[in-house]
Amino acid sequence: MFRTSELASWERLLSTTKPATTGEAIISVETVGLTALGTLQARGRFRGRIALLGPAFVAAVAYIDPGNFATNFSAGAKYGYLLVWVIIAANAMAMLVQYLSAKVGVVTGRDLPELCREYFSRRVARGLWVQAELVAMATDLAEFVGAAVGLNLLFGIPLLPSGLITAVVAFAVLALEQRGYRRFELAILALMALVFFGFLYELVVVRGVVPAAAAGLIPKFDGPDSVVLAAGIIGATVMPHVVYLHSALTKNRVPTIDNTERRTLLRFARLDVYVGLGLAGVINLSMLLIAAKLFHTAGRTGVDSIEAAHAGLGQYVGGAAALAFAVALLASGLSSSSVGTYAGQIVMQGFIRRSIPLFLRRGLTMIPALVVLALGLPTTDSLVVSQVFLSFGIPFALIPLVLLTRRRDVMGQFVNRRATTVAATVVVALIVILNVYLLWYTFAR
Repeated sequence: MFRTSELASWERLLSTTKPATTGEAIISVETVGLTALGTLQARGRFRGRIALLGPAFVAAVAYIDPGNFATNFSAGAKYGYLLVWVIIAANAMAMLVQYLSAKVGVVTGRDLPELCREYFSRRVARGLWVQAELVAMATDLAEFVGAAVGLNLLFGIPLLPSGLITAVVAFAVLALEQRGYRRFELAILALMALVFFGFLYELVVVRGVVPAAAAGLIPKFDGPDSVVLAAGIIGATVMPHVVYLHSALTKNRVPTIDNTERRTLLRFARLDVYVGLGLAGVINLSMLLIAAKLFHTAGRTGVDSIEAAHAGLGQYVGGAAALAFAVALLASGLSSSSVGTYAGQIVMQGFIRRSIPLFLRRGLTMIPALVVLALGLPTTDSLVVSQVFLSFGIPFALIPLVLLTRRRDVMGQFVNRRATTVAATVVVALIVILNVYLLWYTFAR
């Protein structure tokens, strides 16, 4: 990694350069007589590679937010291992989508919202911005409520005061971003590690879940309610706001001077995605496996709330397991809410060239969550509904991503291969079909 002085120097360079195109970034780098990638590689094989990782881990945090807790534990308790394949498929979709988003930033030097504004009509760009803001609020609802529930489970603090405390901590995490992207990445990574090790401990204590999960690898459903939960799982896994964010995290993080350097960065972007999203997938899968082992096999299929899952862990496994669950939930809510607010800023700046102070945005987007907490609405139901709503926003992020990455005038020689475009199109089609079914099921009953 960089020494502090080197990190500060590069961040000053990046913050003052702000290239509108890749070409402008080339001029800025050549002016100082070196390349960022060359400097990183000179740090040594291991340290240089580690320094190139990070953006996918920030994006991955959104894939293990409290909405995932709600949908995965509900699915495991009610249907056992039936929907294991949904989590695996959703994670594979996420890897493809996030890599394409990272590629957009590396190759073009711009983020996805900026490209949408440039290549689509003004009406389309503004429409995409409006729906992206609505999706951001739904995202924030899940993350904020989840963190508040985590505080409540840990310390017994009522939900509304827990929500206010969550706001203060989230502000502190966001403040790190103002002092440099690496500090923000490390803080997010530390919170993600808490979630990972919390569920790793749960898996070790709850033995015998992995062999039984093999039965869930065969794609199938068990009635309309299982389809609704599958949509919730996908909505909680493939997150629209981080599709926009990932391109912004990579667009000028390491300026490049030619296509050779861009190819090098893309190799590391793939590795970053595999590791970051792979860890998120393991965490999501462990949630469902634990719920299936503890609750479904014991006939407690009605465990459909985070509070009930916490209580069940304490009853069947012990207080340490319940504590690990609550800590993981709190860390998940804090980290994902900070990432969500950061993504909202990127969306506004890219689509309409407007911005508001990050902390003001944080204050505005937390209002729906505070309303839910103040009214005493069912927290887990609110989380599941928010994730289903998110699944409706996914195509509005994915369709522009696919359309732009298949255009040679945008991506140059890094344009998608036909197989990549076909795979991404299938992903979008599956999500759209699932959402149409949800609409029919919801209003036909």
